[in-house]
Amino acid sequence: MRVWVARMLKRAAAVLAIVAVTLLGIRAYDSQRGQPLESWHKYVPEELTADELDGGSWADYLKAETSLFDRVREEVTRKLPPEDRIPVNRYFDGSPIHPGRFPQDWNRSYALDPQGPLRGAVVFLHGLTDSPYSLRHIARRYSEHGFASIAIRLPGHGTVPAGLTDIDWEDWLAATRLTVREAQRRIGPGLPLHLVGFSNGGALAMMYALDALDDDRLVRPDRIVLISPMIGITAFARFAGLAGLPAIFPAFAKAAWLSVLPEFNPFKYNSFPINGARQSHLLTEALQRKIAAHASEGRLGELAPVITFQSVMDFTVSTRAIVSALYAHLPANGSELVLFDVNRNTKFGPLLSSASDTMLTRILPGPPRAFRTTIITNASPDSADVVERVVEAGTDAEVTRDLGLSYPIDVYSLSHVALPFPTSDPLYGLHPDLSEDFGINLGALAARGERGALIVSMDSLLRMSSNPFFGYLMGRIEEKLAPAPQLKAGDGR
Repeated sequence: MRVWVARMLKRAAAVLAIVAVTLLGIRAYDSQRGQPLESWHKYVPEELTADELDGGSWADYLKAETSLFDRVREEVTRKLPPEDRIPVNRYFDGSPIHPGRFPQDWNRSYALDPQGPLRGAVVFLHGLTDSPYSLRHIARRYSEHGFASIAIRLPGHGTVPAGLTDIDWEDWLAATRLTVREAQRRIGPGLPLHLVGFSNGGALAMMYALDALDDDRLVRPDRIVLISPMIGITAFARFAGLAGLPAIFPAFAKAAWLSVLPEFNPFKYNSFPINGARQSHLLTEALQRKIAAHASEGRLGELAPVITFQSVMDFTVSTRAIVSALYAHLPANGSELVLFDVNRNTKFGPLLSSASDTMLTRILPGPPRAFRTTIITNASPDSADVVERVVEAGTDAEVTRDLGLSYPIDVYSLSHVALPFPTSDPLYGLHPDLSEDFGINLGALAARGERGALIVSMDSLLRMSSNPFFGYLMGRIEEKLAPAPQLKAGDGR
């Protein structure tokens, strides 16, 4: 019997080995299709290490960042071959989308100081493959409310896509700590500190806030704002490292990339290295473990209130994980989840999947809940008018309020990338403000024509890239930013 079991185990191991080799062979073959690797996929800028970030200052980071961009200009832009000196290449300094030609390069870290009295500070953390550009609208509004707004370019971002091939999520977290130190330095003790995180930056904001519960050296935030936060991502990222194994052989270097695309976006990478997906997955795994551990210890009551803005339909992050891995663990601490439903009045209605139609009811537990729940949805299936449906924490009564807004008839849902951008955004807006020119209006393109004629996939053009309800989102954030009322004589406290 033992001999038979041993033989079966050997056969199973042999079969698994054959399957693994076959899959790796298929992956190696498949990776050779499509666009070739260019200099921006091969040159890896040297970022500061986590230890250097923890020991450095904001001024140190800006100095290193300047040197980083100088090296990219020398090693990539100035060495471009003639065939890459084209208008749709952001690394060609003669291109209308080259970031270096704009009055401000929004790929780089920045700080906005308020004009009036200082009322607090806020740290902005952008998403994966993204840049500080993505949160600039919210940063400006915070600044108008008296907050010092500090937005960091997270390591590996803003330069070349290859920057994400040699980075660890711990580097991003160390950069987050550095930025919080700078924010606290600017305001001193006594004034509020907010964290605003978009996508992968949302995971970093939560991880920092949880770390601050364990480490007295870290300043605790007073409010956490999450936009499409990466609390959980797709299962493929779990195996992304394996998919990149053929890249150990130089002939299969492209296997280290999930996609290799033209770089026509001045403030976001189009190409996506496997290591980026893997590091995000490792971050979300560590975050979910930490949330669960703090919940079991009863420590989440010390956490600042969290408000999250999330599209019900999100191809990048798991909306379900936001509920099950975060909000299901939060105590009644004033937190809120704001969900943007699909457009139930759209002319695409018959084409929407059944999963899209029922997503909202499947992800939310029944009331009462420990957190406030807000749903932005159609007043009725026959109406484009949008209402706010609110269930307060600890209750099961729903209150509906007309917002005086409507869903555009040709938009069937928001998307992961849309939420932080108004429809007037000059790059991503559905109705771009042309007073600011970034050389291309990606959100306003209405693609009609034959397939195969464009250098990008139709998916990237069809994806909603701005938020028709941005004013509502911003208003909800600003509820906590109103200037403090003037104290009357004898009313000191």
